[in-house]
Amino acid sequence: MKQIIALSLLFSVASLAAERKAKNVVLFVGDAAGIGVLNIAAIQAGKPQSLFIQRMPQIGLMDTSAATSWVTDSAAGMTAIITGEKTHSGVLSQSVKAVRGKSDGAPLKTLLEHAEERGLVTGVISNDAVSGATPAACYAHSNDRGKAAEIFAQVLKPSFGDGVDVLIGAGRKKLLTPEMESGLRAKNYGVYENAEAIPPDGKRAVVLYEAGDFDLAAAVRRTIDVLSRSKKGFFLMVESDLHTDNLQRGITRTLAFDKIVEETATRLNKDTLVIFTADHSFDTRLRGGRPGEALPMVTPTPAKSAIRVDDGHTGEEVLVAAQGPGSRRVHGYIRNTDLFRIMLAAYGW
Repeated sequence: MKQIIALSLLFSVASLAAERKAKNVVLFVGDAAGIGVLNIAAIQAGKPQSLFIQRMPQIGLMDTSAATSWVTDSAAGMTAIITGEKTHSGVLSQSVKAVRGKSDGAPLKTLLEHAEERGLVTGVISNDAVSGATPAACYAHSNDRGKAAEIFAQVLKPSFGDGVDVLIGAGRKKLLTPEMESGLRAKNYGVYENAEAIPPDGKRAVVLYEAGDFDLAAAVRRTIDVLSRSKKGFFLMVESDLHTDNLQRGITRTLAFDKIVEETATRLNKDTLVIFTADHSFDTRLRGGRPGEALPMVTPTPAKSAIRVDDGHTGEEVLVAAQGPGSRRVHGYIRNTDLFRIMLAAYGW
């Protein structure tokens, strides 16, 4: 029996080793897209499990805890995913020695920074501010997610590599000071008001919208157009804010995000690892309703509504769905820190 088990493990390891490497990795993060949110979105779309992400070939469940709490915020949640190390809530890609707002921990190298050091091109897109916790954890290191100006300024002074190539999100009025715009242009970034303005031959771009209600799908398409010209490959992180404290907006965005994941997975179906997950869950639950009846998208939810929403993050596992080279490592229960290693291994690093 022991020999059979050993041979089985050997064949499994050999199979993974023989799997082709990913040229590109696209990580989709649904901010607060817990299982309950996905379930409601699927039913709203027609029936349970009707989302593309629920039908991707590799499925797992992922822990979302921070270093010292079961329930995380986006800063610690994304830090674990993008660096492979847990930290404290409110801290961006710094070690557990960081004290929020008071002192720094050691900078934790992100997957984006690993990619930059190896000559790949990189992109970050969010319908949150580009200095928000999820996008910022990819390119910046800070002991406090609230230091928006200091975080955004790190685009000009990356800790590892030569910095993110395409950065798209909200926050134009707050973040794009004359000094910052001058600094970006000095670093050969084109600075644009919308993603469609990035020229066909563009290489480095920062797109800042006033708010997060822009066409996220169009931004993803244009960014992939730019990054795909790299012969070495790329890393792209795309976030959508799917918090359901505003239930109608959260579910509408979830359905739109699912279509973006499907479109991207269809377009990049050979040499790209495509992953969907959430940085943390949210206290939104289906409590009633029947097939054929529309679900009430009302906020705040009435006491006897079919949907209950409590305004807060929760600590249960979230979905991880994947396809492409390296996706077979996504299965069963994993830790949020494992996702970093899965992506790293997909590249062959």
